[in-house]
Amino acid sequence: GRGAAPVKAPEVDPVAEAGKLASGAADLGALRDALAGYEHCPLKRGARNLVFADGVAGARVMLVGEAPGRDEDLQGKPFVGRAGQLLDRMLAAVGLSRAESVYITNVLPWRPPQNRDPKPDEIAMLLPFLHRHIALADPDLLVIMGNTSCQALLGRRGITRLRGTWVEAAERPALPMLHPAYLLRNPQAKREAWADMLSLKAKLRALE
Repeated sequence: GRGAAPVKAPEVDPVAEAGKLASGAADLGALRDALAGYEHCPLKRGARNLVFADGVAGARVMLVGEAPGRDEDLQGKPFVGRAGQLLDRMLAAVGLSRAESVYITNVLPWRPPQNRDPKPDEIAMLLPFLHRHIALADPDLLVIMGNTSCQALLGRRGITRLRGTWVEAAERPALPMLHPAYLLRNPQAKREAWADMLSLKAKLRALE
């Protein structure tokens, strides 16, 4: 008889693996641990810290940003540095804060090298964790900041067109907004961001 065929290790599907880990997480602490133990994203190897979340879990407003930058990677928190400070001022202007009333995460928990845009396969494998994160935090509404976040949660890009119009994402009302980093580069767009913050405030009132 012929020799037995060599046994090949089964190919791991990173997205399926993420789905399994994410759905098994019963609470946010378990989800964080599941992400920390997920070995299929190459970004993890180059990042210093897992950037999971900041603010108040269970808050009515949940913000989803794009990916950690240098400051976020160093501190292990989303939206620190100049963009984070601008975000905090924008929230404060409508009576919100991460200390009391907002929960914040990113699509990607690890910093891409040189802050390059996340690749489609990186977004795809981390999406099950993001959806589980939203389900566990269970906000009344979502703010989707920037193109990568729109790509992940809405399946489309073009934030300058999408911003300001309420849509549905992860089974709840969602407002696409310009990312604070974009506003730092394009200060003339702050008027639009302000209109969106007022829209957010009005929606919160309407849902009370």
